[in-house]
Amino acid sequence: MRRVVLTALLAMLAFGGVARADNFPSRSITIVVPFAAGGPSDVMARILAERMKTTLGESVLVENVTGAGGSIGVGRALRSPPDGYTISFGHLGTHVANGAIYKLGYDLVTDLEPVALLPSNPMIVVSKNAIPAKTLGELIAWLKAKPAPAAAGTAGAGSGSHIAGLYFENATGIKLQYVPYRGTGPAMNDLVAGQIDVIFDQLSNSINQVRADKIRGYAVTDTKRAGSAPDIPTTDEAGLPGFHMTLWSGLWVPKGTPKEIVAKLNAAAVDALNDPAVRKQLENLGLAMPPKDKQSPAALGDWQKAEIAKWWPMIKAANVKVD
Repeated sequence: MRRVVLTALLAMLAFGGVARADNFPSRSITIVVPFAAGGPSDVMARILAERMKTTLGESVLVENVTGAGGSIGVGRALRSPPDGYTISFGHLGTHVANGAIYKLGYDLVTDLEPVALLPSNPMIVVSKNAIPAKTLGELIAWLKAKPAPAAAGTAGAGSGSHIAGLYFENATGIKLQYVPYRGTGPAMNDLVAGQIDVIFDQLSNSINQVRADKIRGYAVTDTKRAGSAPDIPTTDEAGLPGFHMTLWSGLWVPKGTPKEIVAKLNAAAVDALNDPAVRKQLENLGLAMPPKDKQSPAALGDWQKAEIAKWWPMIKAANVKVD
């Protein structure tokens, strides 16, 4: 009798799980962005959220949860119920580098389910206008001649801007003094105000300030010039060959989220990425769309693992400390 009751109970639970997946979503969904409002991650998430609600039929909200290089926001999303109603937005910094820097209390691969790879962003080397250098070569010479290390703004230890700075140090032999912020939005405000010297920033975050002549842009970290900034040379053209870095983003949900729900979220993200109006908005920010064959959950999972293998050795060799 007990076996019959247990079997019936398990069947009911399984049926309930399928029903929830079939009815998903029945209320608003939250995308947790682990950086401050106004930064490049926040802007991308809000553009996508606005379009994703059309496919999902429910509101998609953005919640900014800052701190510890984005690890607090990722942890907030990861510890939510695995029901698809809380999505973790992140990128190379939050979902790769942080695993080499912080004692997270969770595993970035095994405790998350990938949903979709999002647009990528080349980095750009930018400085305050008061620096006399007009080219990347002149900036490197100025940084080397400076008696004290230049102040480089970052979104925290392990953020994309910090990784790019470490990469720059390795490539040039220059030492920098990192100034952490709760996002590159606040860092950009201080760069414009002349409070810090440089940022190795996402192109989408800096391009409008460069266009407005509020900061100076030297080079993009890609093999080709960006369509949104065709007058800015690549690092290869500017005299730092091979200095290439792309900051990609993605969406994840907590481990154990039903596959049917993951598929619905993926479809909503893919619909958004292929909407002409959304593509135009994102491309105007200097973002590059992922190829269609890279927009599946499995493709994001494979890419994340490959990036961990690529970047962790350099990050650990730099002995990054968290203040």
